[in-house]
Formats: sequence, C-alpha cells, structure tokens
Amino acid sequence: MLRRNVRLRREYLYRKSLEGKARLLYEKKRKIREILEEGKPIPTELRNEEAALRHEIDLEDESTAVPRSHIDDEYANAAEKDPKILLTTSRNPSAPLIQFTKELKLVFPNAQQINRGGQVISEIIETCRAHDFTDVILVHEHRGVPDGLIISHLPFGPTAYFQLLNVVTRHDIKDKKAMGTMPQAYPHLILNNFTTKVGERASNILKHLFPPPKPETKRIITFANQSDYISFRHHIYEKQAGPKSVELKEIGPRFELRLFQIKLGTVDQSEAQTEWVIRPYMNTSKKRKFLGD
Repeated sequence: MLRRNVRLRREYLYRKSLEGKARLLYEKKRKIREILEEGKPIPTELRNEEAALRHEIDLEDESTAVPRSHIDDEYANAAEKDPKILLTTSRNPSAPLIQFTKELKLVFPNAQQINRGGQVISEIIETCRAHDFTDVILVHEHRGVPDGLIISHLPFGPTAYFQLLNVVTRHDIKDKKAMGTMPQAYPHLILNNFTTKVGERASNILKHLFPPPKPETKRIITFANQSDYISFRHHIYEKQAGPKSVELKEIGPRFELRLFQIKLGTVDQSEAQTEWVIRPYMNTSKKRKFLGD
C-alpha cells in the first residue's frame, strides 16, 4: 500500500510538472488562431511550428481546447462516490471541543469521528488513504474555544485552513423547541457570494464535503460569504398551510469561517506548494474582498 501511494504521488507530481508546457503550447495555438482570423502574417518565432500547431488546432474540440490542470483532477472522481470524512481534533481536547466535534459529525453525512490520542498527522492521513476516505477535517482550539478548522482532501489535496469564530453549539442555542432534532438526510446546499477565483475555490472545497441530496430533503446548510467571513447556518424547513408559506427552524450549530490559506497538498505535507495565503499587507485596503463582492 505504501509503494502504491508513493507511485500515485509521483504520477500526480509528473502530471503537475507538465502543466507549464501545456500552458505554453496553448498560448502559441491561441496566437496562431488570432493571427489567422485577422489575416496577418505569421511571426518569425512561430513559422517553424506553424504546420504542427495548425494541425493540432484542427484536431481540437471543446474538451481539449483548454488545457487541464491538477486542480481539475482533484475532484474529477467526486461524482462517482459519496464523500467519506474523518473528523478529529488537536491532542488533549477540552470538553467544549469534543462537544463541538460531535455536532460536526452530525453536520457532515458519512463522517466518522476518532480520538486523536498519540497519533501523528502523517499516520492518520495514510490510514485514511488506505480506507478510501475522501477528506480529513481537523478542529483546533485555544483555551477551550474552537478557533481553527483544516479541511484536507485526499489523496493529494488541496488543504484549506480556516479561522473558526463565534461558535454556538446546539446545546447553547437558547430556543431549543425551535431548534428541532438533527436529521440524517443529505442536505441541500446554499453557497452565497463566492464570486472571485479564490471564492470559487473555497466553495468547491466546501461543497464536495456533502453528497448530492434527494429533492424531497427538508434539510438546508448555508455557507454565506460577507466581507470574507463565511457564515455557516443549519436549518430544516416545514411547509405551512398557505400555498407558499414555509417555516425555517435552526437546528445548529452555527459559526463563522475565515479562509487564510490554501495548499496544493495534504495537511501532512509541509513542503506542499501554497496556492493562496492572506498576508498582512493584503489588509491595508478595508474595501478589498478576496472571496466575493
């Protein structure tokens, strides 16, 4: 199994190394296409490759015209099977963190929770790969308050690092009658205001934690972005007597997420390339938004 993982990782890195060449070839073909449409002469640097490039252009279709990247491969097989998630915490978790993790286990369908104990991250990742887990979620805390969430997609990434804010567990929601019970049906997802490239990347990571729901499901999970703070809300709805009357009931938990880093690898790979990270100088403009409008 270890040799297989090493081979798969090597193949993944090889495909990733070819992306630069594919992008360069794509740019050359784009230039040739524009020049032919405008009726201009072929530039000197492209004359030796003109025949080969025009032949490749003739053979292209919609699926091959744009080069694929390793990002396209990360979730290429996501539709073939439901997500399988492992939930764990930092070492020696406090009682509030354990309670919050138990509630997260009910939020994500097909999630399994384990006690971290003395296990190191690399051992956890290898075990998850061997048992066909699709994602690992690590929850961190500071002095008993949950303050960090790491989502690592398997087998090769990406890994998203979130700051966790304003956590309110189901136990802490005041109106327990309105809260209702925790359903196990696959939820409908609402992803709001993820309009930038980084926002689309973040929403893609979050949405693949959930399997496709059935149309009659009355469970709704919302990730709403406002000023780069992602609000998580969990509701069920019930139809009322009127033809268009619907009542929403919050069943918790609720919290805010703030993305601060995305890495092109799993959480155990310290050498993984950083795709995006928020830096201090990025906060100089208060009006600047990274995830959406």
